[in-house]
Amino acid sequence: MRRRHLRGVMAIERRAYARPWSPNLFAAELSEPETRSYLVAKIDRDVVGYAGMICYGEEAHITNVAVEPMLQGHRIATRLLVEEMRAAVRMGARAVSLEVRVTNWRAQRLYARFGFRPVGIRRNYYAELHEDALIMWADDIRSEAYARRLDRIAAQLPEGVRPA
Repeated sequence: MRRRHLRGVMAIERRAYARPWSPNLFAAELSEPETRSYLVAKIDRDVVGYAGMICYGEEAHITNVAVEPMLQGHRIATRLLVEEMRAAVRMGARAVSLEVRVTNWRAQRLYARFGFRPVGIRRNYYAELHEDALIMWADDIRSEAYARRLDRIAAQLPEGVRPA
């Protein structure tokens, strides 16, 4: 993600989350490219989604995935997640974690396709929504089997939506 994409990212962030990140928080994340990966998906010149990840050695964490609400269901998040998981491998991770709202079944199904499995609950993690977070974890992402999984998922994606 480039700083010039921040306006589009912030517009989606405000629509997607009850407690959106600030532009300063995104800028701080972007200032650490050795341990962070932030991608945007664009249609033509418009930012329509984004995803972020932090990598600490052999563990990575998906910080956020969001897609323009009117474009959800068009596999944009899938494409972003393929690219973030590949970035995690390049950065040396062996496992990736994330949190998702316990009621967000759609996202949980997506993450399960990527090998994420539930490992715990963070009570009232989304305090503004009075909702718990499901902690999910994907292991062995550097294996050949996982690389084939990503290739299969990527092969099913429609053309025309690309991370920038």
